[in-house]
Amino acid sequence: MSESPETRLQAALAREIPLSRAIGITVASWDGRTVRLAAPLAPNVNHQDTAFGGSLSAAATLAGWSALWLLLDAHGMQHQVVIQDASIEYRHPVTADFTVECALPEVSTVERFLTTLRERDRARLGLVATVGSPGRELVRFQGRYVALRP
Repeated sequence: MSESPETRLQAALAREIPLSRAIGITVASWDGRTVRLAAPLAPNVNHQDTAFGGSLSAAATLAGWSALWLLLDAHGMQHQVVIQDASIEYRHPVTADFTVECALPEVSTVERFLTTLRERDRARLGLVATVGSPGRELVRFQGRYVALRP
């Protein structure tokens, strides 16, 4: 039996981004469009007993990286993924273990990204990641990622 995309992603995170282990990131789910990463509060806590902003930023960055990695994996592409720029809003404190979600953009945007990547060996994709629950975003992250041929 072949490994699931979630299992391959977890291994890639551990291998390529060691910080993911330090902050306790685990791949919770992937439905082909949205990735969910989970993290415990304990290794990410600050002096206010809430999640440290740097940990939240790292987890959100990793969620976008993961969504793009999974997209490329689904298409059999082994490109490198890096973040080009990002912004983050800390809307409310995170007071417990948390999940961060990142959904791929609309199909036409993804198709345009993949076409550009195949033609130029490099393409950019904007992604949004959130921490919170429906109707209550605690953290909102927007990042632009670049995929490039190694």
